[in-house]
Amino acid sequence: MISRLLIANRGEIAVRILRACRTMGIEAVVAYSEADRESLAAQLADEAICIGPADARRSYLSPSAVISAAVVAGCDAIHPGYGFLSEDAGFAEAVAAHGLVFVGPPAEVLERFHNKAATRRLLAAQGLPTIPGSDGVLADDAQAHDEAERIGYPLLVKPAGGGGGKGMRLCRTPRELEAALPVCRSEARAAFGDDSLYLERWLEDNRHVEVQVVVDRFGSAVHLGERDCSVQRRHQKIIEEAPTPALPDAGRRDLCERAVRAIVAAGYENVGTLEFLVDDDGRFYFIEINNRIQVEHPLTEALTGLDMVEIQLRIASGEPLGFGQDDVRFAGHAIELRLAAEDAADDFRPATGQVEHLHVPGGPGVRFDSHLYPGYEVPPYYDSLVGKLIAWAPDRAGAIARARAAVDELHVDGLVTNRSFLRALLDHPAFVRGEVTTNLVDRVGASAFLAAARRG
Repeated sequence: MISRLLIANRGEIAVRILRACRTMGIEAVVAYSEADRESLAAQLADEAICIGPADARRSYLSPSAVISAAVVAGCDAIHPGYGFLSEDAGFAEAVAAHGLVFVGPPAEVLERFHNKAATRRLLAAQGLPTIPGSDGVLADDAQAHDEAERIGYPLLVKPAGGGGGKGMRLCRTPRELEAALPVCRSEARAAFGDDSLYLERWLEDNRHVEVQVVVDRFGSAVHLGERDCSVQRRHQKIIEEAPTPALPDAGRRDLCERAVRAIVAAGYENVGTLEFLVDDDGRFYFIEINNRIQVEHPLTEALTGLDMVEIQLRIASGEPLGFGQDDVRFAGHAIELRLAAEDAADDFRPATGQVEHLHVPGGPGVRFDSHLYPGYEVPPYYDSLVGKLIAWAPDRAGAIARARAAVDELHVDGLVTNRSFLRALLDHPAFVRGEVTTNLVDRVGASAFLAAARRG
């Protein structure tokens, strides 16, 4: 078992990993940038070590800085959280070359699944249906236009090297495609160090449903159910829930069973998430895999009672999974809301500021994962996510009621957040009916959800 772990990430996920270490008896060392010197994770850690300036490229995204910190601190493993270096095969290989354990899929697995266009072909060969798209990455703009004519509009331009909505554009005409290509390449290069793109047919009124899978190095695998991530803005998730209201029980079972069979056959290892689009007839199409733990993993934990970070750490340590599909039990319904330091009434402009007062909601079935505390200064350099509010109840109606009550109780003074926007989304008829599609927020607009959106 890993005995001393370097947490090479920041924010709420760093705190989350640290808490898993506490319960497992693992010493936790937090790597932080100069901007995160006063972060909650750095304060709670057994040891904290500065790895560079605020610029992520010279700290959190620097393999040499992260690995050096692990060696200096006497760690035997590195957990990259999500984002940053979590899906970087070269980094995972360098970690192993220094005699350290990389908590995540091994380098050869990350390399196999790194390119999203290639992954589509790989898993299509294992029987998963895929949306029509380009055959691999685009060589140049001319090929992009040729492929677009073959696929048909509307379509998405997507980065082959990463996700999260960065480097992605919806194009309805050749002119929009021409304008989008250089912008997407620039964003993809900045976010992932890889400007390769591919095209995918856009389903106008789709649902976004993902399957959580876990595979140990011995080939034992289970799925831990699915999550619905259809409430999005600009292709970025805002509210997630599990199980999905988009599919009947039989459809959900079929989706999950096919997903885990395909990923085992393709040679995956550790925790991963297969993402699908579901059309209005309930047909599902594989789009990509995230080779890491997801932001929304607390939903799975709420329904199964399993600790996803602990599972990651045990698999990375070489332990067998220790349980089978029949041992996994699902109970109730859970909703996760992403609290972000941004102003929904001002086109989601990122916000910074000092937290003057923080009141965290509680009660049965309520969880708040965050790195905020009174006096904390939110830096301007990183992602705007500052917390995740999770509400569980025996059924969906109860989960919505608890989520509403928890949002009402949550107060963050001194910092502009999207709290009011999240509350408005919970009241929207489409969400209440379980009929949200991924284009709803962008089509209607935040101002329509919040006619007088007050700063949360």
